[in-house]
Amino acid sequence: MNEIKQISSLQNTLIKKIVLLKEKSRERKKSGAFVLEGLRELQLCLKGNYEIETIVFQEDLVSEKEINKLLDKYTVSPKIVSITKEIYQKLAYRETTEGVLAIAKSKEHKLEHTNLKNKKPLVLVAEAPEKPGNIGALLRTADAANIDAVIIANPKTDMYNPNIIRSSVGCLFTNTIATGNTTEVISYLKKKNMNIYCAALTASKSYVDTDFKEASAIIVGTEATGLSGEWLDNSTQNIIIPMQGEIDSMNVSVSAAILIFEAKRQRGF
Repeated sequence: MNEIKQISSLQNTLIKKIVLLKEKSRERKKSGAFVLEGLRELQLCLKGNYEIETIVFQEDLVSEKEINKLLDKYTVSPKIVSITKEIYQKLAYRETTEGVLAIAKSKEHKLEHTNLKNKKPLVLVAEAPEKPGNIGALLRTADAANIDAVIIANPKTDMYNPNIIRSSVGCLFTNTIATGNTTEVISYLKKKNMNIYCAALTASKSYVDTDFKEASAIIVGTEATGLSGEWLDNSTQNIIIPMQGEIDSMNVSVSAAILIFEAKRQRGF
């Protein structure tokens, strides 16, 4: 059983560190650490073999016994700290996360270290997604479909942005994730002999008429600008979801979900 320390001051060094990690991308990159919030998120982080440095909890919302019960499933020994309600309200994004936050060590997400286990993998690539909420939603979809990897090309934010962790409901920790620039990602996909299917409005084929049963990468861009010309120049086939209303596009996470689950349907799930 871990020894429990108690903190009651907002000026405590650990509390200041948590605030910095939540608010500053530069601090997350410098320290190689990030903050997560919630019991489910903590459980998924442990399941994903992340190193947990410190757990802080608010005893009115979660008990020491519950924390230790969760940790007993894993060979980890993080510092455990009890904090006051006042401090928890200062740190937490929302009051419904069971009273738990943790500091964990981030992982590198290099393309060259990304192993695709299936012989005919299905991969989602998102180019330059700007909104953390969209990235989180993409990760939730990827987890739900159990695809082989999610690759972020030209990332605009670090993957451990608290809004990505929160909107992904911890699926950041359950997916195989890689990042790189567009040129690097295209080169990686070609080395893996993958078909590149770009979601685009021009020279496109309906997604339901596209064969996703071979090794496939589904590429989505932003709603504002779509995919860069480099992707379109290297596309095996542009694909489209036919629109029946007045608009010509949907939220990127919605579009990705439709395309991914069509691919999964073709593969017999």
